[in-house]
Amino acid sequence: MTGNLLEVHNLVKHFERPRSLARRLLGEPRSVVHALNGVSLFVRRGETLGLIGESGCGKSTLGRAILRLVEPSSGKTVFDGVDLSQISPAEMMRMRARLQIVFQDPYASLNPRKSIREIVSLPLKLHGDGSDGENRKQVENILLRVGFRDDQFDLYPHQFSGGQRQRIGIARALVSHPQLVICDEPVSALDVSIKAQIIELLAELKAEFGLTYIFVSHDIATVGHLADRIAVMYMGEIVEIGSTHDIINHPQHPYTKALLSAVPRLVAGARQARQVLAGDLPSPLAPPTGCKFHTRCPKAEPSCVGTTQQLKPVLSGLSQWVACSLSEGAHV
Repeated sequence: MTGNLLEVHNLVKHFERPRSLARRLLGEPRSVVHALNGVSLFVRRGETLGLIGESGCGKSTLGRAILRLVEPSSGKTVFDGVDLSQISPAEMMRMRARLQIVFQDPYASLNPRKSIREIVSLPLKLHGDGSDGENRKQVENILLRVGFRDDQFDLYPHQFSGGQRQRIGIARALVSHPQLVICDEPVSALDVSIKAQIIELLAELKAEFGLTYIFVSHDIATVGHLADRIAVMYMGEIVEIGSTHDIINHPQHPYTKALLSAVPRLVAGARQARQVLAGDLPSPLAPPTGCKFHTRCPKAEPSCVGTTQQLKPVLSGLSQWVACSLSEGAHV
């Protein structure tokens, strides 16, 4: 089948921060964290979409909002033709067999009181319709596939290394045969050599099971090896999206250029001059007006302060959309 497996339309998520007793007595309003501010994107069947940005940009919140692990404030997510924002909790529970996530922390996401066999079998207990024997065989097969021996199935998470624990998380995500897997920084806590092994495993499993990935990371070099397309996030918004080749070789947004300049020799050829961003990431409690990147942008103009930038396609034969009126590629 072809087409889009996932479509996200204007997704918004704001978190209200709790007030202290003194603030409540004074009648001060609740402060609001603007985590997602109207994110729209699509993911084609069988592709890997890389989602990159600094810590705090909202990329993990986006992954959780897509799965309704956190409820969006507004907007909608359409998965395989089904509007997830309109279905009941019971229907969403059944849908989760087809939508899975691999979490960042391979230890905190695993129940330390259960064996890895029990951990991986839980999705089948919730969503599976096979017999106990069939489910048991399915669990054993996926554990073997991700690299465990049969004499390890009844061991506990603390008896494994970080890389092995992440393999448990991958097995748990894939045992119910999902279509879409959100990988939420699955290698950020791992050593470099182990990271390479997990990335290779994810690539093999994607081809073997016909999976679709959203790969969340702050490391554009890692995403560059895995993704078919890349979406760059800043302050809860997509500022650039396009094919991996075009994003890496012809970045249009100043923020994307800064991310790439921090990666030594990602692309063969002459070294790029390092672009150091000025200042810190603004607070999501009080995001800047207009283009949210203008407070750190080396090319910012007065018009950037009061003008909200929308994603627009660029010319020059590039398959990119960019939210910047100052980009090198002229807008269509």
